[in-house]
Amino acid sequence: MRTAIPPHLLQDPEVEASEKVLRACVHCGFCNATCPTYLLTGNELEGPRGRIYLIKNILEEDVPPTRQTVEHIDNCLGCLACETTCPSGVDYSLLLETARPRLDQLVKRPLMDRLLRALLTRMLPYPGRTRLALKMSGVGRAFSFLMPRVMRPLLAMAPKRLPRPAAVARPGVVPAEGTRRLRVALLTGCVQQVLGPQINDATVRLLTRLGAEVVIPPDMGCCGALTFHMGERKRSLKLMQHTIEIWHRELEAGLDAIVLNTSGCGTAIKEYDHIFRHDPQWADKAKAVVERVRDVSEVVAQLGLGEANHAPVLKVAYHDACSLQHGQHVTDPPRQLLQAAGFEVVEVPEGHICCGSAGTYNMLRPDLAQQLQARKVEHIASVAPQIVAAGNIGCMEQIAARAEVPVVHTVELLDWATGGPRPAVI
Repeated sequence: MRTAIPPHLLQDPEVEASEKVLRACVHCGFCNATCPTYLLTGNELEGPRGRIYLIKNILEEDVPPTRQTVEHIDNCLGCLACETTCPSGVDYSLLLETARPRLDQLVKRPLMDRLLRALLTRMLPYPGRTRLALKMSGVGRAFSFLMPRVMRPLLAMAPKRLPRPAAVARPGVVPAEGTRRLRVALLTGCVQQVLGPQINDATVRLLTRLGAEVVIPPDMGCCGALTFHMGERKRSLKLMQHTIEIWHRELEAGLDAIVLNTSGCGTAIKEYDHIFRHDPQWADKAKAVVERVRDVSEVVAQLGLGEANHAPVLKVAYHDACSLQHGQHVTDPPRQLLQAAGFEVVEVPEGHICCGSAGTYNMLRPDLAQQLQARKVEHIASVAPQIVAAGNIGCMEQIAARAEVPVVHTVELLDWATGGPRPAVI
């Protein structure tokens, strides 16, 4: 693709990198075939190829962006299925993450949209605030008719009852059972601490049972992924820097891996070295962190399950979180582990298409998200599973809202199969 980006913009290293990505695109359109929003709308501007043209126009400054431009970019889930499909290796995620903050500077969003985004960026990264907000959601539901329309989907998604805080995955060091084989740090997630603490408990039990010492830093915070993918930068970068500092300290104390059981976080964290590549204060530390980051399924596969015959043989539909299959290219380990644990794993049709969760997408673009949710649940039902397993809390919440079978994290099943408790929802 030819570009005509003004020289003064090319002095920005992010724009310079974006130009290289744009030049790699050959307009083939293969990406549209796997784009969820293009499949729903058939609109060229709701597919990756169309959005690439919009981003090109923004950078070339030929066509002033409008609110309609912002809407087309906002409608992108950031699922990265297009990257998996692209024969030219176009780094679409780089274009997207460069375009979103630039659009925020160039186009003023509607007031209610700005308020919703401000609420999410100030609430979701902080478990205490999120827990308080969800506890108050019952009152909000009673008066939802008085709430702004954009706020109502948040109330509808809020659970009526919150689980108890984690009992095992608490700050500190949890020793390995028997001989220590690995020493790892665990990111417990911000939203996951509130909505899925049982996932963290199962992760710690599983890892320690297999011989890993698990470190949960007491001052660990949000990794910055949720707000970063929304296009917000000031708060996101500070959260990322704090995370890098905490993990770098643990690396110096001796650490074999940084384990993530929230694949949505993993996609952003594995980009830390790219995000901070031009910052001399953080570049080396970020690179050292990224080199140790691994999904929990990869670490468990390395350790080996050992004896895994405690759970009954159940038919499990494994859902590929986009952040895991497209963002991190981790597809085989979860399936292989579930099979090794004695479960019958079945493939979900159209498994490469997003469920509509996509971080904050189902809160910001509920209409499209609900269409994708219905599509995903229908495909899951077609294989008649007894359980759905996934590797990301966002996908779990999205699918569980409509699915007629229990939805659990992969580690909950692996923990059960190796001697842990039966997941509460099963």
